[in-house]
Amino acid sequence: MLNLVALILLFPLIGTVINGLAGKRLRKETVGYLACGAIGLSFLVSFMVFIGLLQLPPDERLFEKHLFRWIESGSFISAAALQVDPLSVVMILVITGVGFLIHLYSIGYMHHDKGYHRYFCYLNLFVFSMLLLVLSNNFLLMFIGWEAVGLCSYLLIGFWFEKKSASDAAKKAFVVNRVGDFGFALGIMLIFLTFHSIDFTEVFSAVSHGNFEKGSFTVTMITLLLFIGATGKSAQIPLYTWLPDAMEGPTPVSALIHAATMVTAGVYMIARCNALYLLSPFTMTVVASIGVITALFAASVGLVQNDIKRVLAYSTISQLGYMFLACGVGAFTAGVFHLMTHAFFKALLFLASGSVIHALSGEQDIRKMGGLKPHIPVTYKTFLIGTVAIAGIPPFAGFFSKDEILLEALVRGNFIYWSLGAFAALLTAFYMFRLLFMTFHGECRVDHHAMEHLHESPKNMTLPLVALAGLSFVGGFFGIPGANALEHFLAPVLGGHGHTEVRGAVSAGHHGAWLPYLMMVISTAIALVGIFLAYQMYIKKPGLSKKLAERFRLIHKLLLNKYYVDEIYDAIFINPTKKISTQVLWKVIDVRMIDGSVNGIAWLVGRIGSVLRHLQTGYIRNYAFYIVVGCILIIVLAVFGR
Repeated sequence: MLNLVALILLFPLIGTVINGLAGKRLRKETVGYLACGAIGLSFLVSFMVFIGLLQLPPDERLFEKHLFRWIESGSFISAAALQVDPLSVVMILVITGVGFLIHLYSIGYMHHDKGYHRYFCYLNLFVFSMLLLVLSNNFLLMFIGWEAVGLCSYLLIGFWFEKKSASDAAKKAFVVNRVGDFGFALGIMLIFLTFHSIDFTEVFSAVSHGNFEKGSFTVTMITLLLFIGATGKSAQIPLYTWLPDAMEGPTPVSALIHAATMVTAGVYMIARCNALYLLSPFTMTVVASIGVITALFAASVGLVQNDIKRVLAYSTISQLGYMFLACGVGAFTAGVFHLMTHAFFKALLFLASGSVIHALSGEQDIRKMGGLKPHIPVTYKTFLIGTVAIAGIPPFAGFFSKDEILLEALVRGNFIYWSLGAFAALLTAFYMFRLLFMTFHGECRVDHHAMEHLHESPKNMTLPLVALAGLSFVGGFFGIPGANALEHFLAPVLGGHGHTEVRGAVSAGHHGAWLPYLMMVISTAIALVGIFLAYQMYIKKPGLSKKLAERFRLIHKLLLNKYYVDEIYDAIFINPTKKISTQVLWKVIDVRMIDGSVNGIAWLVGRIGSVLRHLQTGYIRNYAFYIVVGCILIIVLAVFGR
C-alpha cells in the first residue's frame, strides 16, 4: 500500500508536465482526457489505499512513506515523506473524487477557450499541490503544498489575465494569502524551537505525553499563528475579502479551488493539529468565535448579492465558518464531516451555476434570469438538490453535518454559539432559495439575444452534475447519528473529539436523551422558515423584496456594499501603503536618495574630469612645464619636509 501512495501524487504531476510542455502540439481532446485520466487514476489509487486501511485494526491505520532526505542543517532535519492515516485518506478521496468530476466538466465548459492546455496544466498542478499538502508528514512539506496551492490559485483566478478585473483579483488573492502565510511560517518556526522537530508524529507525541500544561503560553502562540494562516487560506474574518473577487476565474476553478478543496486547507490543518489546539482553550475560543461570526457575517451579505457566483462565494465563506465553529468547540469530526459534505453540494452548485452561465452566453446577473426551469431541466434539478442540501433539509447531506455542528456548539460550546449558528442557517436557507427562485422560477427576464441561444449543457457537463447531486444526497449517511461510520474511521487521528462524547453525555442524561432529536426538528424548522420567507418574497409576492429594500434602504445599502469592508481596508491599509510607496519609497528614497546619490557621484566625476582634461593638451611645451613644476615641488617638499 505504501508503494501506491507516491502514485497519487505522481499521476497529476505527469499530467501537468505533459500538458505544460507539449499541450500546444496536442489535440484538445488529448489534453482534456490526459488531465482527467491523471486525476481519475489518482482517485482509483486513493480508493485502493482507503480499502487497505479498512482491513487493518483502527490503531494500526498510520503509515509513513520516506521518499528522501530533504534538508539537514545543524539540528534541523526535514525529510520529504508522506503520511497515510484516516484523515489524509478522507481528504485525498474528496480531492481526487470531486476533482475528477470537475476536470470532466471542464472539458465541455472550457472547450472553446484558447488557453485550453494551459488551463488543464494549472488544474493538474493544483491537484498535485493539494494532495502534497494533505499527505505531508511534517509542517514544512505541508507548507510547500500550502504555498503551491496559493500559486495555483493566483494562476487560475487570473487565468483570463487580459481582463483587468481578473488580474486584479488574482493579485488580491495572492497578497491577502501572504499575510496569513506569514503567520503560518512563524508558527512552524516556533514549533521547531519548542519541540526541536517539525514532524507530525514527534510533535503530537510530545504533546500527548503531557510535556506541556493546558493553557501553555507557548502552545497558545503556536496555535494562534497557525490559525492566522488558516484565516487567510480558508477566507475567515479578517482575511476573507479575496474569495468573492476570486469568482473572476473560470467557474470550474471556483468549484474546485474555492469551494471543495483549497479553502478547506485551513480546516484540515486545524483538525490535523487537534492535539495542540486542545491544549489552548483560549485559541479554541478564538477559532469558534471567528468561525461563527464569519458564518453570520457572510450569510448576511449573501442576502442581497445579484451575481450568481458571488452569492455562492459568500455562501462558501459562511459554510467554512461552520467548520471552524466545530473545530473551535472541539468537534473536529463534525468539522471534517461538514468539509466533506460541503465539497459535494458546493461543487455541485458552482458547476450548476456554470451551466446556467453557459446557457445564457456568459450572463451572471440573476436579475436578468428567471423562468429557466423548463429550458435547462437537468441543471435545474441538480441545482435544486444542491440548494436543498446546503439549506439543511433531511435526508440530504448538509442536514446531517450542519445539525451535528449546531448540536456540538450547544453541548460543548454555549448557547450564543448555537443561536448565532442557527440564525446563520436561517439566512442560508433564505438566500439560497432566493437564488433558486430568481434564477429558475417566476417571470423570465432573459435578454432576447441570450434567449435565442438558450440550451442545456452537453453531457460531459451534466453527468458530473448528476454524480455530485447523488453524492449530495447520500453523503450525509456516512455520519448519520447512531451509526457514524466517519467518526469511527477518523477516531485514530481525532480520538474522541468527534461527537461520541456528546452522545455519551446526552445518553447519560446530562442534557436529556431527547436533545439530538429535538435539534434535528429545530434545524429542519429553521431551514423551512427560511425557504418559506424566500418563497413569499420572490414567488408569491415578487414585489415585496423591492418594498422591503426601499423601506430598509440603509441596511440594504450596507449589505449590498458588503459592509464597506473593502473600502475600509483601502482607506486603512491599501491607500496609505500605496501613498508611502509612491511619495516616500519611490520619490524620496529611490529617486532623490538612491538615484540622486548615484547621479551626484556621476556629476562630480564628470566635473572633475572636465577640469583634469585640460592637463591633456597635446603640446610638448605644456608637458615640459608640468615636469619642471613637479620637480620644483618635490625639491621643496624634500628640503622643508625635514
